This record gives sequence, structure tokens and C-alpha cells, in this order.
Amino acid sequence: MNTALAPAGSGWLNKVPEVTLAFWILKIMSTTVGETAADYLAVGAGLGQMTTRLLMLALLGAAMVLQMRLRRYVPWAYWLNVLLMSIVGTQITDFLTDSLGISLYVSTAVFATLLGLVFIVWYAAERSLSIHEIFTPRREQFYWAAILCAFALGTASGDLATEALGLGFMRGVMAFGSLLALSYAAWRMGGNAVLTFWIGYILTRPFGAALGDWLTQDKAAGGLGMGTMWTSLLFITSITILVAWAQMNPTRKLAAGSAR
Repeated sequence: MNTALAPAGSGWLNKVPEVTLAFWILKIMSTTVGETAADYLAVGAGLGQMTTRLLMLALLGAAMVLQMRLRRYVPWAYWLNVLLMSIVGTQITDFLTDSLGISLYVSTAVFATLLGLVFIVWYAAERSLSIHEIFTPRREQFYWAAILCAFALGTASGDLATEALGLGFMRGVMAFGSLLALSYAAWRMGGNAVLTFWIGYILTRPFGAALGDWLTQDKAAGGLGMGTMWTSLLFITSITILVAWAQMNPTRKLAAGSAR
């Protein structure tokens, strides 16, 4: 499915993974860790919100520099950036809501607008939004900008639904899971692949966040009471195993011309 290659002589392969079931599993788990790990570091580990934000921003910056220097898809580097971007995207929304007092209605609208602007500029510059053709620095920059906005938007809209609108954790998992299923069904029925991908990508954020809250929160609050440390450890271990498998079983191969 995700087989487009860079023009001959560019020295680049597509920098992002194939969109398979494993991709979506890793994405959801990374999203869940983004919710639980940030809470654990800030509260459970006692680092505090500001120290956690600065630490995660520094780690994301270093990981992104490494990712941009690569010329092909490297699973551990790619998913490290997704994981850190999930945490940072969560912290951006939490900072706006908790520290600045900005309404979730406002932040949801702002991040939706920003994501739309990224897509508009991306398409105007490249005439394509395809994730199967991320083989130039500019396209990759647009790609990661869209992902960061998608994480922030997913966090804001998820918190809006589960907290401000009172949907709750379990019902949030069911509601966003159902929307994910609908986006998949729309793709299977011939819906636009780019549109359904990005809708699914945004929806995995509130789905994973609701799942994380359901697993970590006390039973009295409607959760399972696993706590942020054990939930984060479980998901990070699972991510590590899947990424290690992907690293040992690469699927991208260089071929002449462009495939599709």
C-alpha cells in the first residue's frame, strides 16, 4: 500500500512506515503513553509540570534532528519521535488549559484551524498530501507539523468530550473507537485515502487518551486503577517489542522509478 519511492538519484526512501494494522496499534499505544507518561513524570516521579515540559521538548528536538538526518525509514527513530510528539502534544494542550485557562472549545478550534492551514500550505507547495511520498526534507517537515497539530487537536477534542461534555472514560473509549471504525469502513468503501487516514490519525489521540485514563484512574472515578507508572511501563514495553520486530524485519526496498 505504502510503496512510493523517491525520484531516482535523490538518495532518499520514503521516511514513514506502511499503514498496516501494526502501524495503528503502535500509534494508539504511543498515544496512550503520551497521556500516562506525562502525568507520571510530572506527578508520580515528582518532576513537576515545567521540568517535564522542558525535558520532553529537549528530547523531541534531539530526536527530530536525528530523524531529519536519516534518508530512509528507521523504525526506532520514527516511533521515538511519534512517542515524544504525543507527550509534547498533550503538554501543549494541558498548558493552554491548566496554566493559561484557555477553554477546550477554543483550543480545539485553534488546533483544528492550524492543522487545516498546514494541509493547505502543504498541498499548495507539493500538490500532494500523500504519506506514501515523504522523500524530501520539506515534505517531511510538513508531515511532522501535521502530526504535532493532530496530537494537540486530538488531546483538546478528547478532553472536551470526556471532561467538559461529561462523556467519561469508558464511554469515551467506545465513542472514539466507533468513530475510528467508521473511518476505516469509509476507506474500505472507497473513501479518499488521504482524508480517511488523517481523520483516523486524529481520532486515535482521544481514543488512546480515554483508554489511558480508563486504565489509570481510580475505580471510584470510573477507571481500572492501574496507575500511570504500570500503564506506561506496559505500553512502552509493548511498543519496544513491536518496534524491535519492525527494525529486524524492514519492508522498504529501493527500486527504480516511482511505484504506485
